Parts: sequence; structure tokens; C-alpha cells
Amino acid sequence: MLDGGQARGMELTGVLVPMITPFDESGAVAYPVLERLALEILEAGADGLVALGTTGEPGALSQPERHGVLDVLAKVCAARGVPLIAGEQFPRAAATLSLVPPFVRPGPEGVVAHFTALAEASPVPLVVYHVPARTGQPLDAATLRRIGGLDRVAGVKYATGALDADVIALLAGPPPGFRILAGDDVFLSPLLALGAAGGILASAHIATDRFAALFRAWRDGDVGTARKLGHGLARLSAALFAEPNPAVVKAVLHAQGRIPTPSVRPPLLPASPQALRAAWELAGC
Repeated sequence: MLDGGQARGMELTGVLVPMITPFDESGAVAYPVLERLALEILEAGADGLVALGTTGEPGALSQPERHGVLDVLAKVCAARGVPLIAGEQFPRAAATLSLVPPFVRPGPEGVVAHFTALAEASPVPLVVYHVPARTGQPLDAATLRRIGGLDRVAGVKYATGALDADVIALLAGPPPGFRILAGDDVFLSPLLALGAAGGILASAHIATDRFAALFRAWRDGDVGTARKLGHGLARLSAALFAEPNPAVVKAVLHAQGRIPTPSVRPPLLPASPQALRAAWELAGC
């Protein structure tokens, strides 16, 4: 959950789910299905939602569709009293998920300058999305500490594809009020063990209750339960990301009868039968 409203010291903790965008048989966004799915996920123990993250295929949505998704998820989050983090500026969001500048690779100083300007202009706090495999811009722990020390920067979604030395160093001494969230689902459990505040986890569409239980187990010091859950959920996450996200997540949700189609929009392709079968077995469906 997020505490502290729009303040610099806002807390980011728990399981936050970056919502898929479901499509109906005609290819249109299925807004009632999105609302129902969001409610299911929150009822199963998620602490908040993310709208228009990569999992939501925002680049394949029109502007009216993106606004529709934001409106639906804002309504659900307001009704349940949980935070909504948005992948674009949205006044009803608790925070904005802000990507490290992609493709141009401005270097650490350029990234710090970028987030300094964003934080000064943003009406809501920022969550830095650090995913160098997509942006081409790696950042070390020292640079992330500098960014985390900025007013109105509340945390980072850390998705470097590895349990690396920089995240270990960052967790050992983060700036006050700056929360590190797992962004690679498979590394959630070890990052929680090292002190991460939670995660932004597409895998938590599936087995939401188990992801919530894993967070609680590490928080409460129940190491045995945490290890058991962590091993199983890491395998599930690996299966759900065996093909480009969110294809496999959508395939499982469709197989569960929770969304009307498993469709993704180009350039993505639907999940293969083999990927669906592997994830289905690990999900315990």
C-alpha cells in the first residue's frame, strides 16, 4: 500500500499488479472485464494496481483507450482505498511510473538531470522504472541514490534482469523514504529477503494470493514459508515470462475463463500452446 498521499515520504509496499488490457472478440478493449479482473486481484490480496505499464500494451492503445483504462482502474482503486500508479501523467493517480530515458543513453548525469526536471514539474510523486535491457541505459547504485534523494521521487521499479551488486548495495543504504520494488518477478523473493519493499509484478495476475502471502511471510520473518512460496512462484514467473509479456499471462487468464480472449496486439504474438501448458501446470490451475 501507499501511505502519506502525495508527500515525499510516501510509502510503497506490497504486491502491486501492472494490469493487462483485455480485448474482446472484436479486438476492442473489454472495459467491464478489466474492472472485474482488477477487483478480483485486489480481493485476492494485492496492495495496489499499475495502469499502462508495459504489461498493459500502452503503445498499442489509442489515446481514448488509454484514458478509458485509466478511468476504470482509478475508479476501482478509489473504491477499494488502494493506490493507482499510472504509466503516464494522470491527476487521479497516486504516482507516475517514469521510464529512464530510452534509446538515447544520456549517461548517468543526463538521467539525474531528467528526473530532476520531471520531479519539479510532476503533480504527483514519481516511481523510476529502471529496465536497462529496454532503455539501453544502466545505472549504478550511487546514481540511483542521487535520483532517490530528489523530492517527489518515491521509489524505483528495479528490473535489470539480475540480482546484481548494485541492487544489493542500494538496499543496504537507500535514501530515506525511497523504496526499492522488484521489477523482475523471478527475483521477488530474494529481493524481499534483502529488504525490498515489494514488487510490481505481472505474474501476480495469477496466484495473487500466493504472491501476497510471500510478501507477508518475509515481512513477518516467517522464513520457512517465504522460502517455500518463493521457490514455487519463481518457477511460475519464469514460465509466465517464457515468451514476450503479457502473452503468456493473458493465455492463462483466458484459460481460467477470466478474460474473453488471449489476444495481444501487434507487434506481439499470442502465446504458444507449449508456453501456456507449462505456466498452467505451475499455476496449479
